[in-house]
Amino acid sequence: MTNSAASHNEILVGIDPRDVSVPVLAWAADEAVRRSLPLRLLLSIPPMHDTQHVDTTPHYMSLRAQGEKALATAADAVRALRPDLPVTTQLLDGMPAAVLCRQAAAHARLVVVGSRRLSRPEEILSAGSVIVPLSARAKCPVVVVGEPEHTAHLPGRLVVGVDGSEPSGAALEFTFEEASLRGAAVQAVWVWQRSVIAFGDDRAAGDERRRLLGEALAGWTQKYPDVPVTQEVLRGHPVERLAQASADALAVVVGRRGRGGYTGMRLGSVVHGLLHRAQCPVITVPVTTI
Repeated sequence: MTNSAASHNEILVGIDPRDVSVPVLAWAADEAVRRSLPLRLLLSIPPMHDTQHVDTTPHYMSLRAQGEKALATAADAVRALRPDLPVTTQLLDGMPAAVLCRQAAAHARLVVVGSRRLSRPEEILSAGSVIVPLSARAKCPVVVVGEPEHTAHLPGRLVVGVDGSEPSGAALEFTFEEASLRGAAVQAVWVWQRSVIAFGDDRAAGDERRRLLGEALAGWTQKYPDVPVTQEVLRGHPVERLAQASADALAVVVGRRGRGGYTGMRLGSVVHGLLHRAQCPVITVPVTTI
């Protein structure tokens, strides 16, 4: 991972004034401790559509008051969880996803947000939508904590989707670094989605994918010899298979890829599906990370 540690030296958390989520704060605080970084809690107030309207100022001040209260509540929760962790709060103006993207590009190693499980149209079209545009555009890894990580089994396990592409290579890089920090294992999964019209030998095709998966992992297993690794080549739909693997995982990690169906966004269908289906936190990694 190409990090600029001098400037990107914090874990950034997007706070939702309607839902100050303790699992989100706990995940971010633990990660900040693991990486010896401070935590910044950020809440952004969307602009008023009609700034000349007579009710604009009272409404805006009400939103600011709500935001300040939510930030104070979140900061108190973090201090209760991690008393020695440096934590700051910031209230800014602007659309939340855009503000988080700007702040992440300038300062953050990771940005962490919660998920209220909106429908896909709601996530795309609502004024407060954060998850999809943030996961699509942020210049650092984005962690969406919709479900808690699973810690019942030790060592914990990080699932990473691999397909030999550049985005999945970025996901592998992040996954091995994270696993080493956590003392966790890596489960590398290559999902083989057979076409409707199949040609050739299925066994040979499966063997070829196992070979490619081994090659994709080789450099990382050498760099992180302390990290236990398992490899799987599975048949089926990538979203379904990775969601199943997430059932008892610490997190599922995927690379950001391709141009999706929404102008200006870069979010593949697998990532989009996992944001709705995964049973643990989802970490989306851009190809060029900070």
